[in-house]
Amino acid sequence: MPAQVMPDQSLHGIPLLSRDNSNPPSPRRLEGKVAIVTGGARGIGEATVRLFAKHGAKVVIADVEDTPGTILANSLSPSVTFFHCDVSQEEDVENLINSTISHYGRLDIMFNNAGVLGNQPKNKSILNFDPDEFDRVMRVNVKGVALGIKHAARVMIPRGVGCIISTASVAGVMGGLGPHAYTASKHAIVGLTKNTACELGRYGIRVNCISPFGVATSMLINAWRSGDEAESGDGDDDFMSFGLPSEHEVEKTEEFVRGLANLKGPTLRAKDIAEAALYLGSDESKYISGHNLVVDGGITTSRNCIGL
Repeated sequence: MPAQVMPDQSLHGIPLLSRDNSNPPSPRRLEGKVAIVTGGARGIGEATVRLFAKHGAKVVIADVEDTPGTILANSLSPSVTFFHCDVSQEEDVENLINSTISHYGRLDIMFNNAGVLGNQPKNKSILNFDPDEFDRVMRVNVKGVALGIKHAARVMIPRGVGCIISTASVAGVMGGLGPHAYTASKHAIVGLTKNTACELGRYGIRVNCISPFGVATSMLINAWRSGDEAESGDGDDDFMSFGLPSEHEVEKTEEFVRGLANLKGPTLRAKDIAEAALYLGSDESKYISGHNLVVDGGITTSRNCIGL
């Protein structure tokens, strides 16, 4: 009768898997890295700050919302700090980068996440085009990203390494998914990503962006709820006047997004975008640059127009 092979023995020289089903702790994928997250006080930014810190990064929250930014930083201290920054002001962005270098001696990851949605219902039609609002959206969404790339690259080039990520949108991939100013700004971010990746690759710097579909953040819900602007990262107090959305509003927004997505089942949440940023910021994506990582449940590539 052949001898039985025990679980901890090998079969033909090949070790057998252990029957211990406990999950080993996942590696800290950003250990020793220093990251900046703009618009980091709420929503996608907050989720990213928490995830980056969990994976061993020193994180600087950059935002105009001092109270939630400081509370978040204090809750994750000492690995997370807060810095007041209006990304549309070059002096603020320059000071943010200089302060980070002064404090930590390096910058590994720059996540340009701050942005505004604009006045959603009022400006759906080009006939209602508001030049002042267009300038304002572009100033935060596009100028803010360009300044973030500029000053991050300034300190990354001498080290010959670095990772720059920006938040774009599905509205920057195809038409009909956002108002005109917002759509124009997100197309511009995708273009900036590709162009700066071309320039900065010779210095070992990777430049990528993430294009989410609708995430039920306070910013999105407040914009759809009221028709007034809801902000993250540009200094207006309107955002705070609406307060946090109710659980019912979050569920309704998530249900609406699920209904539009081609991929049925999962619900898109802020942490999913944070996971995408974690991948692009980690060494696992060391050969990825100039890429727009679309996180949309297939909506921009799988529109089922003929009932397949």
